Amino acid sequence: MQDLVNAVAEMMEDDALALTRKYLDQGIPPVDILNAYKDALGIVGKRFEEGIYFVPELILAGEMMKAASELIKPHMAAGETGAGSKKIGKFLLGTVEGDIHDIGKDMVHMLMDINGFEVRDLGVDVPAKRFCEEYKDFQPDIVGLSGLLTLSYDSMKAVVDCLKEIGARHKVKVIIGGGQVDEHACKYVEADAWVTDAVTGVKYALQWMESKA
Repeated sequence: MQDLVNAVAEMMEDDALALTRKYLDQGIPPVDILNAYKDALGIVGKRFEEGIYFVPELILAGEMMKAASELIKPHMAAGETGAGSKKIGKFLLGTVEGDIHDIGKDMVHMLMDINGFEVRDLGVDVPAKRFCEEYKDFQPDIVGLSGLLTLSYDSMKAVVDCLKEIGARHKVKVIIGGGQVDEHACKYVEADAWVTDAVTGVKYALQWMESKA
């Protein structure tokens, strides 16, 4: 599906959605289509890092992902994932304060939902205080912190520190994600895991819920 990858990477929104519909109608496995978007978003992210693309391109790519998600999600929910109506856990999600990146976050939201999580998405540029307020109300099993920029690390750490202050850190798993995160960032933030792609994040989340069962 290189034509779909190219359409998304080149910001050809109408072509990308038309190809998405075509492949779904042809019975192509939804996860294969999702992987094509993942590959394309990887290209978009790389071009952003290289200064070829800027925030408007990131926003447009995110909008394409959202539109595609609406088309893909019903096929996946009814297909091979086997996700039923019963939720296996709660996932609190957001892009941390100072960052408006939402491409990866939106993919995480979709995949967590498909795999049986009740997701509460706080959006972008979310202060640590709000994460803690929403934690008290939602009582999630896992908190997912997204950030594209290295500057996001301090904001991620502020969320973990806030969870400690309210006595909740030992009750919840914290996972950080973004193109720049690594083991060093994970240790600095004091998160339980770090990922650079949404699929790996889902694997961690499912393992954690299995260990709680």
